[in-house]
Amino acid sequence: MLFASWQKLSTRIVGLLLSFLAVALLVIGSTLLLSWQLEGSAAAINVAGSLRMESYKLAMLAGRLIDDSGHADAVERLRAQVQRIDGTLELLQHGNPQRPLFLPPTSAIRNVYSEVQREWRMALAPQVTALMTPAASPVAASYAVQQRTEHFVLSVDQLVQRIERDSESRTFWLRASQLTLLALALVGTVSIIYLLFDMIVAPVTRLQGGLERMREQDLSVRLPVESNDEFGMLARGFNQMADKLQDSYGNLEQRVQNKTAELEQQNKELALLYDSAAFLQQPQSAEAMCSGFLRRISDYFGADGGSVRVLDPNRNNIHMLVHEGISEELVESERCLKVGDCLCGEAVVNKLAVIHDLRRHKDNHNLQCHREGFSTISIFHIFAQRQYLGFFNLHFRQTTVFTPAQTALLETLGQLLGTAIENQRLQVRERELAISEERNLVAQGLHDSIAQGLNFLNLQVQMLEQSLKQQRLDEVESIVPALRAGVDESYQDVRELLHNFRTRLQEGTLVSSLETVIDKFRRQSGIAVGFDADSDGAPFPREHQLQLLFIVQEALSNVRKHASASQVWIQLSDDQDFTLSIRDNGHGFNVQKLETLGDAHVGINIMRERAQRIDAQLQLNSAPGEGTEVVLHMPRAQRRAA
Repeated sequence: MLFASWQKLSTRIVGLLLSFLAVALLVIGSTLLLSWQLEGSAAAINVAGSLRMESYKLAMLAGRLIDDSGHADAVERLRAQVQRIDGTLELLQHGNPQRPLFLPPTSAIRNVYSEVQREWRMALAPQVTALMTPAASPVAASYAVQQRTEHFVLSVDQLVQRIERDSESRTFWLRASQLTLLALALVGTVSIIYLLFDMIVAPVTRLQGGLERMREQDLSVRLPVESNDEFGMLARGFNQMADKLQDSYGNLEQRVQNKTAELEQQNKELALLYDSAAFLQQPQSAEAMCSGFLRRISDYFGADGGSVRVLDPNRNNIHMLVHEGISEELVESERCLKVGDCLCGEAVVNKLAVIHDLRRHKDNHNLQCHREGFSTISIFHIFAQRQYLGFFNLHFRQTTVFTPAQTALLETLGQLLGTAIENQRLQVRERELAISEERNLVAQGLHDSIAQGLNFLNLQVQMLEQSLKQQRLDEVESIVPALRAGVDESYQDVRELLHNFRTRLQEGTLVSSLETVIDKFRRQSGIAVGFDADSDGAPFPREHQLQLLFIVQEALSNVRKHASASQVWIQLSDDQDFTLSIRDNGHGFNVQKLETLGDAHVGINIMRERAQRIDAQLQLNSAPGEGTEVVLHMPRAQRRAA
């Protein structure tokens, strides 16, 4: 792992610089040490040299002691001089790092210093001490001191010479260190330049040259991999890139052709999906829709035949709805299959797309499809919102294999067909429901108007028949006008119902349609109608506007038949909510009593059902002698949702 780390360019550069730094610090440190030692040696030479002067001064003071025999002041000066020499020797022995001052740490110098110190302590200092005693002979003692001082000075001279020779040696090494540092700076600079050129500049230059050649479309260029560092990785990456580019350019034409073919195939699939979706949205019968669907996919996949079959979940049968390219014998034998019968019936059980190679089927001699010359039978299922509706077949006389993309396309087409079939069924059921609701409204209208009138006429005819049998002509004369009035009332009801049933919303707004209905009511009934609208009634779906017209017509019909009113007021308000009110000045009625009749009063119930269709609330306000008001209220949220 350490070797792998050393192969990195950054690691080698940092290691190289740290090595040069360590050597430079070592040389600089040795130079500083030598300079510090030379400074200490120079101070030691000065101090050691001062010993000679102090020694001669000591001899001079000893000579003066003979002239000033017994003088106390001379003795004190001599004693002070001895102390100074002792202090100087102590200073040389222990040194002073702050000055700096110290003896060079060599054994020869230490031996010479020991000899000087012994000469002082063992020879010269005792004689000086003896000279200062009163019993000593001043002349002899002074002469001995002077003689020993000469020996002591010679020892000091040897010490100074030793220190000087040592300083000369250290000066030589100091200069050598400085020269070494200079040489190291020169060699280091040249080496770093060379190494940086070799490790960085040269690889970058080679990489730049390779890029230039590649920019000139020379895709054969390759860089030598001479190391395992970052530049080696770059060189390998460059070579890999060049290999891929060369391979890409070499196979570019083929790849373009393949991609173009893929795009063409995808465009064909999209065209088939778009064409099939547009065709399935057209209003047509189920047979025509499935036939057109089968023809399109047969042409696209080159099928020799096919069929579309739907499932009857109640009887668990599969019915063939349309077919193409297969014989009548095969159609008759498979027009109605049970789930689980034959290959197609087995596919319904699993509800998975299946492609059968009939040549490899173990019971192919028993299959009518194989006997007719088909080699491949494909079965794809029809779904609508996860509801299984059936499947469609494609028959091929040549062995055919479907790719996953083709299988997915056919499954998608099966879902489109299933959605179209389910939508068609929903539309049929919606029409049936609408017809049923309208028939219910027609029945309610007939019951509320014509049925009651016919019942009244039936009673009058029975009374007329009894009066004729009993020859009561006065009763006949009173019954005939009632019959005529009943017939006229029934006739008017029939005309009004026919008018209501044939009402269609004309071009224009809700207000204009209401004005048309109101004008016709004025002409037919002779009742004055006031109409006030603060909006045109938009936006409303046309079906909702038609229901509003029916409610107004029913309310006006009730006014004409039951209210005995002379004035009607209709007001339309479309501010925050939508409100439509029809109010008359008729004799009115008890609303609570009307509620107890339940479904007996069909007209009110019809208006309420129509209001519920458009998510509105119908309110009836009336009291005997105070007229009647019908209020239709629709909140803005429900109106917009509608």
